[in-house]
Amino acid sequence: MGKEINAILQIVDKNVWGVPLIVLILAGGIFLTVRVGVLQVRRLPLALRWMVHNEEGGKGEITSFAALCTALSATIGTGNIVGVATAVGEGGPGALFWMLIAAFFGMATKYSEGLLAVKYRVVDDAGHSLGGPFYYIQHGMGEKWTWMAKLFAFFGVCVGLFGIGTFTQVNGIAAAVQTMFDPRQVHTVTIPHIGTYSIAIIVSSLILTACVAAVLLGGIKRIATVSQVIVPFMAVAYVGVVVLLILCNLKELPGAIATIVEAAFSPKAITGGAVGTMLIAMQKGIARGIFSNEAGLGSAPIAAAAAKTKEPIRQGLVSMTGTFIDTIIICTMTGLAIIVTDAWKVPGLKGVQVTAYAFGHGLPFPEQAAHFILMLCLIFFAFTTILGWDYYSERCLEFLSGGRDKLIMGYRRLYILAVFIGPYMTVSAVWTIADIFNGLMAIPNMIALFALSGVVAKETRDFFARKKHLAL
Repeated sequence: MGKEINAILQIVDKNVWGVPLIVLILAGGIFLTVRVGVLQVRRLPLALRWMVHNEEGGKGEITSFAALCTALSATIGTGNIVGVATAVGEGGPGALFWMLIAAFFGMATKYSEGLLAVKYRVVDDAGHSLGGPFYYIQHGMGEKWTWMAKLFAFFGVCVGLFGIGTFTQVNGIAAAVQTMFDPRQVHTVTIPHIGTYSIAIIVSSLILTACVAAVLLGGIKRIATVSQVIVPFMAVAYVGVVVLLILCNLKELPGAIATIVEAAFSPKAITGGAVGTMLIAMQKGIARGIFSNEAGLGSAPIAAAAAKTKEPIRQGLVSMTGTFIDTIIICTMTGLAIIVTDAWKVPGLKGVQVTAYAFGHGLPFPEQAAHFILMLCLIFFAFTTILGWDYYSERCLEFLSGGRDKLIMGYRRLYILAVFIGPYMTVSAVWTIADIFNGLMAIPNMIALFALSGVVAKETRDFFARKKHLAL
């Protein structure tokens, strides 16, 4: 039965993440890049400066930096560790190249999303700043498109509950904990009608569920507070560890870069036909890149709308740095670690096991110590992603339901339950389900970005015409 379900999911995933959606997301990023004048290159220094310099007197619930950290809390997760390994394993080293290409154009997409989120946000009776694709679809494109806004919100709830927010994150944590404490599954418990699992997995799921429940009860401000502490620390620590790994394998770096570029266009020449065609490399790289940085998905603008800012452009630029940090820096680090250590070539390894092999064989520490470091990084990454996606999916549900508190509290309990059962889902099914809902969520958002690209271009021109003193 499990094999049949997986086969059905694979067919659905192949159709959702086929050539049309890949073309839609890439074309959207390229189109927006042209419309804003390659802003992700010209204005990146300004964006990085504004990222850590909060605006004075802006309306909103949290600072721009807190909004970015909340968005990064949802994007920096297992996709940066497990997702990259899965992309390279299934699409070859060339998948990393396509992941970076998608991220470069995705920066323009993320800029546009953040800009539109602030421009079309609303304030409810309780004083909460609400925004995101459902509002810029409804208010920017017009009331007749409300059905598409609701469709996006429905998919957003599903992505949070069945995709990025729960199953994939907890599954990644459980796999890392088991690899560290019980790699051979010596200490197990049999759950009737479900299966036999390591005690390490059961204990980790219980602790994680309790921690998630404790934070989620505090809403966006508590999530933002936790994110502002954990996200910068974990990102800097992880990059530092991987830089050390690359320095220890520096002589392999030129060959790794050459392999990435060659495999992007001729996968069979590098892998011996193990991963198929260039299209497979593109598909896996772009899909995992979208999973990681969420550019085009429409999730980050939900957090951006809560930022204290008077300028949509400013928050758009700050939002854009999220894709730069998430994919162009962190995912690249993970991919290089996997390729310089040849971890992607080891047969039988999947998901986090690939990255664990890279850390264990690439770092100048005992293998157990390296695995422990990776486990801590993965736990922190995944934990904050769970928190961020609860906020996103609750906002989507709030839009669908008209803000019914009882329904949202019920959903929050269901979300926590999904966190609890996440470790008992199979790896292939988990990632396939996440891919499917990611793709479905991206479609209405990308349509809206095409439709509102003129607004983005005009707002950008007008802002920089008024702010001529800002350096290029």
